[in-house]
Amino acid sequence: MADDTTDTKSSNQMWGGRFASGPDAIMEEINASIGFDKKLFAQDIRGSIAHATMLAHQGIISTDDKDKIVHGLNTILSEIESGNFEFSRQLEDIHMNVEARLATLIGPAAGRLHTARSRNDQVALDFRLWVKEELQKTEQMLTGLIAAFLDRAEEHAESVMPGFTHLQTAQPVTFGHHCMAYVEMFGRDRSRVRHAIEHLDESPIGAAALAGTGYPIDRHMTAKALGFREPTRNSIDTVSDRDFAIEFLSIAAIAGMHLSRLAEEIVIWSTPQFSFVRLSDAFSTGSSIMPQKKNPDAAELVRAKTGRINGSLVALLTIMKGLPLAYSKDMQEDKEQVFDAAESLELAIAAMTGMVRDMTVNTARMKAAAGSGYSTATDLADWLVREAGLPFRDAHHVTGRAVALAESKGCDLAELPLSDLQAIHVDITDKVYDVLTVEASVASRKSFGGTAPSEVRRQIAFWRARN
Repeated sequence: MADDTTDTKSSNQMWGGRFASGPDAIMEEINASIGFDKKLFAQDIRGSIAHATMLAHQGIISTDDKDKIVHGLNTILSEIESGNFEFSRQLEDIHMNVEARLATLIGPAAGRLHTARSRNDQVALDFRLWVKEELQKTEQMLTGLIAAFLDRAEEHAESVMPGFTHLQTAQPVTFGHHCMAYVEMFGRDRSRVRHAIEHLDESPIGAAALAGTGYPIDRHMTAKALGFREPTRNSIDTVSDRDFAIEFLSIAAIAGMHLSRLAEEIVIWSTPQFSFVRLSDAFSTGSSIMPQKKNPDAAELVRAKTGRINGSLVALLTIMKGLPLAYSKDMQEDKEQVFDAAESLELAIAAMTGMVRDMTVNTARMKAAAGSGYSTATDLADWLVREAGLPFRDAHHVTGRAVALAESKGCDLAELPLSDLQAIHVDITDKVYDVLTVEASVASRKSFGGTAPSEVRRQIAFWRARN
């Protein structure tokens, strides 16, 4: 158990001799961050072990002191992981909590650990390590979501559904093609994650407070030990940079937006009016008063999580926008935003992956809806261009007259008699009926990236090879 008898005096000793009296209750309340930055304990201890090992290698501290420090830090790690560590608000943050406990465990040798570093580069290291690990986790989760969509796309490469613009029936597409649209979206999200990992893959430790250090440290050694590509190259930027956190939140906001669009479609599709999909009880809830209701609450909550993520991004951008170089205490407010957004994003991706794999697709209802709203009108116009030689604008006009006629008769285009079509344009023949079915419409869209089942399968194969 950690020693919980630390008083204000010991807290001041951690600061040094500058302050004659301790902060009052208000200052303690506003200054303490241990309530949330204790989440960084593993990264903090990992960074301290790498730093101590480097100090000993460079002859800055003794090997004996290094061994005591490493043993003590591993003991603290075990205590925290087992729940047998008491965090003290008087010690402000994770760094001072760990260091105070280390002093209790190993004595004076603990005081050598902070040689050639500052809390400024220490927190930059801890936070950067945490965000890097979270990005790697996000990459894996997005890969799983993409895989779920690939399976559904392959299953429904030929299942016809209405494609929409303005939420109005536009042209027939396949459900597989629609699924592949989300593969593209989440594939871009994953690319952004990978680029973000590359951007932040530099080690901050050794930048010290803001100017570097006069000790003969080896920053390349600590960077390698901590899994970074290289150390950062400017000590001022290092301790004042939170771009990596903002970039994570930007990625989370964009991915959240994609998840929210999908959630909105699931909400719409699962209404009785659409009945395109049905979620199982695992992702639905009932009503307290209406026994017939089955609500897509999981999708609705994914949609709502996006608001929290967006708020976190705006909050951190606002915190950082007016800060002069280098470090300011304002930056303590960065972590809660990132932690909350990361939790929301993880939950949203997990829930959406589950819903994509869980939902039952009503292909018959989709097909029936695909033919509504004169969705093959563009196919008629294309046929007039291809077979009758009309300029597209003229074909568009002729098709518009055909749609108006069908609407007045209360029938589909394919149900109009040939005589009616020929009255609109004499060159229309009975071959036009070959393109007026939804199946023929989707099969004809063979352009690269189109909705034709053959093209959908080609794109599925492409993504399976890179996923």
